[in-house]
Amino acid sequence: MLTDDICPLCGSFDTRHYHRDKVRDYLQCNNCQLVFVPSSYHLSNDAEKAVYDQHDNCVDDAGYRRFLSRVFDPVIEHLGQQGVSQGEGLDFGCGPGPALAAMFSEAGHRMAVYDIYYADDPQVLKQTYDFVTATEVIEHLACPGTVLKQLLGLLRPGGCLGLMTKRVQDRQAFARWHYIRDPTHICFYSEETFQWLASTYDCAMACSSNDVIILSRLD
Repeated sequence: MLTDDICPLCGSFDTRHYHRDKVRDYLQCNNCQLVFVPSSYHLSNDAEKAVYDQHDNCVDDAGYRRFLSRVFDPVIEHLGQQGVSQGEGLDFGCGPGPALAAMFSEAGHRMAVYDIYYADDPQVLKQTYDFVTATEVIEHLACPGTVLKQLLGLLRPGGCLGLMTKRVQDRQAFARWHYIRDPTHICFYSEETFQWLASTYDCAMACSSNDVIILSRLD
């Protein structure tokens, strides 16, 4: 069981106060630089799902597809560099409208999906893949260290993990950042945090935009 002041990404006890608003406290890890909300402020599973149920993300929505293309395009580019034209992928945290999985399927890749609330099939987490995606997911994770280690472990040699989440810049910007107003957002990553992940798990890191990170296995 994690206590409130232990970093949920790297497990360090070396954390400090980072910010407080009218609703929650935020701590920062001095080791991996993750900013996180103590678990005492986390929503229950039912309350969290109620927020997600309000999202209206449709598989055929052109605007939603354009949004997802920020991850889709660099992952497709990586697969091309690896010579993978018909790969196998997993969209982790797909939500009720798995549009990204549909986009990859249309491009010729075989897709699996997983979501704790909408597609809870643990069997897909026991296979390996050429790529894994998690769009607007990792900011919601109570135990990001466990989950990200698991997802990176699903990658075949040369595979990549495509992540979409907005990045922490500095304290001043954080204090007025709309992203922290969502009560389901409990972990916030900076570029330094992703550099820690890449170093820890022996990955190459590429920032394809201000909210997309591609981690690729070096072996």
